[in-house]
Amino acid sequence: MTEEVSIRVNFANAIPLFPLDQVALLPQQVLPLHIFEDRYRQMIDHALDGAGQIAMAKFDGAEWKQQYHGNPPLRPAVCIGQIVQHERLPDGRYNILLQGVCRAQIKEMHPPTEDVQYRRAVLEPIGLDDEPDDPAERIRDWLADALTEGPLARLAAADEMLKLVENETFPAPVVLEIVSFAMVNDDQARYELLAEGSIKRRATLLTHHLEELSDLIDKAVQQRPGDWPKGCSWN
Repeated sequence: MTEEVSIRVNFANAIPLFPLDQVALLPQQVLPLHIFEDRYRQMIDHALDGAGQIAMAKFDGAEWKQQYHGNPPLRPAVCIGQIVQHERLPDGRYNILLQGVCRAQIKEMHPPTEDVQYRRAVLEPIGLDDEPDDPAERIRDWLADALTEGPLARLAAADEMLKLVENETFPAPVVLEIVSFAMVNDDQARYELLAEGSIKRRATLLTHHLEELSDLIDKAVQQRPGDWPKGCSWN
């Protein structure tokens, strides 16, 4: 992630959709996936024959539980991912590593057909306009303080996140993305971060969610012994 590697997305082409019940991918994140359903095996076959890209989507509402094998509704924001590593197993299943590339939103849905068993969509990018990095730089300073002292320092991931935040080889927007996924567990909050194209507003959202988490930890600590080992139950 520290290397300048440009991954191009052709938004003129429909991109395969892989929906889940939660936000599973943000830009910069690397996600391991085990692909076993026939329709998604075909999806990976087709993706590897092309640009190697799929878009991780999120089901809209709880209807997907009854409609899973059909076409349950999807929320509009997705994260386009690049397959950076894959292993095809003898029975046709896949293990893949998917790296988040960029945010996008569904513009036009293509339902499954006889030849293509999975959904595809024409997408449009979210937040690709150039923005100053200042908001991300400011939250980097805030994070460095919050992860060193205060309730967030109690998190099991605090030490690793602090190393990331203090590593100047990682651009501030990259730090913002990684911290968003690593430290925000609420799925609705993750979706808000996925759907927001503005770096400034994402920085504000992340600060808000982490301040809420900090308050929650602070209240919990006041109700339990202070000699518990760091990270014992904060994960």
